[in-house]
Amino acid sequence: MNQGDGHNGPLYEEKTRKAHVAELQQAAPSKKSFLIQIYGPSLGRNFPVDRDLITIGRDPANTIQVDQENVSRQHAKLERISPSVFIEDLGSTNGTYLNDLAIKRERLRHGDLIKIGGVVFKFVSGGNIEGLYHEEIYRMTITDGLTQVANKRYLYEFLEREIARTIRFGRPLSLIMLDIDHFKQINDTFGHLAGDYVLKEMCKELLKQVRREELLARYGGEEFVVVLPETALSTAATMAEKLRRVVANHHFSFAGKDISITISLGCAELSPMATDPNVFLHEADARLYEAKRAGRNRVVA
Repeated sequence: MNQGDGHNGPLYEEKTRKAHVAELQQAAPSKKSFLIQIYGPSLGRNFPVDRDLITIGRDPANTIQVDQENVSRQHAKLERISPSVFIEDLGSTNGTYLNDLAIKRERLRHGDLIKIGGVVFKFVSGGNIEGLYHEEIYRMTITDGLTQVANKRYLYEFLEREIARTIRFGRPLSLIMLDIDHFKQINDTFGHLAGDYVLKEMCKELLKQVRREELLARYGGEEFVVVLPETALSTAATMAEKLRRVVANHHFSFAGKDISITISLGCAELSPMATDPNVFLHEADARLYEAKRAGRNRVVA
């Protein structure tokens, strides 16, 4: 009995099915990964994870060179064991941090933050690698890479929008400006990695107190701003005192050493006579300066 002329029958169907599957697999985007530098020098640089072993360190022989004093010559490595990517500390002096935790070896997941010395990388993995890259580049334009709160650029955009809304609807708008007391002393005593930890840890605690419609932004260095839409000055002062207590009561510990942290805060409410964002910020900054001059670790409103 004739089993077919090669153009029909089970054998032909199986070949056709395999060819179709292979065609789909070839057309589908492969899952790729890369590191993007979101904080430190060479901001926005993209490092493809396209080999089985990638080394990171101060030595120029590394796949990714991070030329900083607090980075070891051979600091860490990425190891690709398909379909996963692992990061491993290579006995570095100052450690490798994954999402703010010191690690020895861990599997990376999309969105993980890796801190090596004064540089922060974000691990991005997925099918539409180009889309993910551009999305991350946009995030970098509005987010501070170290603390992951809004940056100064986005602060001004947010303020201009809220000032316009406040004028249109006649509702109050307040802001709080704060900074860490004696921050230079923290860096000098415990090192800049400890200073970075303090900034990130403080922001993490402050964000728990900030509502969705409000904004916490890094204004510069150790100075931050909280924007409070539809909030009068008296309520802003109450909020500022709450933030002051949250920071003063929080346990900051880095590399086994406790660090005592306090903040000073100044509050201002938008005046109908001064609706420029710079004037508004200057008013809060002047009251922050008063708080520092009065002895620090206090609120002036």
